[in-house]
Amino acid sequence: MSVAVASFLVFGASQVGTPGPANMALLATGARFGFRAALPFVFGVVLGKQLIIWPIGFGLMELAETQPFLFETLKWVSAAYICWLAWKVANMRLGPAEAGSQAPGFIAGLVVHPLNPKAWAMIVTGFTNFVSLGTPALQATAIIAISLMALQLILHPLWSLGGDRIARTVAGTPAEPYLMRGLAVLTVASVLFVLFGGEGA
Repeated sequence: MSVAVASFLVFGASQVGTPGPANMALLATGARFGFRAALPFVFGVVLGKQLIIWPIGFGLMELAETQPFLFETLKWVSAAYICWLAWKVANMRLGPAEAGSQAPGFIAGLVVHPLNPKAWAMIVTGFTNFVSLGTPALQATAIIAISLMALQLILHPLWSLGGDRIARTVAGTPAEPYLMRGLAVLTVASVLFVLFGGEGA
């Protein structure tokens, strides 16, 4: 009765650190408003994943077995929301924010992962592939939750910092619209990968 912590950390890093809806939102926020202004959003995104880790760990998957329609509906609604965010990213322009505009805050960050199909798939994979049968739910969930939070605290700020640095380089140049459209395409691609054949994330 245990959790394969080392293996899960490798898997988790490969998911938390790679392009996906949450990281694209973090990068875009850093690019638009700067790294420091994006930090409340970053911490909201980090804690938002806890909102789905704990229910999954304590039996949400059993509900998925008995009410699969609810989860199928949630999956497609979530995917549609992420694609809408991608459309906004595609039409966003970098550089200083307009007067009066504010970076998305902590609360906005909290809802990113609950609406992120990649996050759901990754967490479910964590429980089904790295937790031994018979492991107490509290032990397994706490280990998964702490491991992912540690990875997020390291990797998520890097995406916002990267957006900040990219904005300083390409804002106002002919490359800017192509960059934003490319980020939007990556976001949609990450969702489609999960929906139509992604394995684990």
